[in-house]
Amino acid sequence: MAKLGFVGLGVMGGNMVARLLEKGHTVTGFNRTRSKAQWLIDKGMKFADSPKAVAEASDVTFSMVTNAAALTAVMDGPDGLLAGIGRGKHHVDMSTVSPEVSRAMAAKVREKGADMIDAPVSGSVITLQQGKLSVMVGGRKETFEQLKPLLLEIGPKVTLVGDNGVALSMKIAINLQLQVQMMGFCEGVLLAEKSGISREVAVDVMIHSAIASPMIVYRGPFVLEQPEEAWFDCNMMQKDMLLAMDLGRKLNVPLPTTAICNEFLTAARGMGWEKKDFAVVFDVLARMSGISK
Repeated sequence: MAKLGFVGLGVMGGNMVARLLEKGHTVTGFNRTRSKAQWLIDKGMKFADSPKAVAEASDVTFSMVTNAAALTAVMDGPDGLLAGIGRGKHHVDMSTVSPEVSRAMAAKVREKGADMIDAPVSGSVITLQQGKLSVMVGGRKETFEQLKPLLLEIGPKVTLVGDNGVALSMKIAINLQLQVQMMGFCEGVLLAEKSGISREVAVDVMIHSAIASPMIVYRGPFVLEQPEEAWFDCNMMQKDMLLAMDLGRKLNVPLPTTAICNEFLTAARGMGWEKKDFAVVFDVLARMSGISK
């Protein structure tokens, strides 16, 4: 079993660590707030006091943080992951950042004699817990082949889509559709509700209909009741929508529905709902429709 490291123990990262521990791996982890990692420590994870210490203790170090600024913070500096990584080791970054940021970070890792792949995922915490997560990989083929068995223990679908950064383009292309699909679902539920159909019945019918993508099945009920802890909040989703629009601008791809959906995320944040799951755009639309709750 490999000696693994994991930097960033949020909802997704923490559940990945739990899964790797269940598979019998030794995992050393770091999170800015130690208390949020206590449940993993109780399961046998070793806690390190810095990303550098994680990389020093591990053959393969994963990172999964919120954005480019957070990735730079855990990678650079005297206590950063780059300070602890060395020849023959590997870094797997699962954060959703721009392809350019990822490629620049991979170059820094290679200067240390190690190698890096970007491996963003598609799915939710429920998908992960059910063992149905999909992993997209960008990087050198030989590194991918070395790490593929390990990635398969996180999710059953692991695909090399190209060189470093390309997997992030794929991830961004997927994530913009999450919000676009959710907006369409919300519009349909509200149209049904204002026609005299109860919201609960409308949601039930729709998640068992032809429009029921896996995301709609597990997130559709959030228009009835938000989860206690957001799976993917408005701030995180808007970050990905902005990444998509920036990529679209650079590649001359118009993204009209992405742009419109982004404005509704801005509205949700303006209403104080930035920490709620992005399904809260339903409440924005509901208010515009004259429904108070």
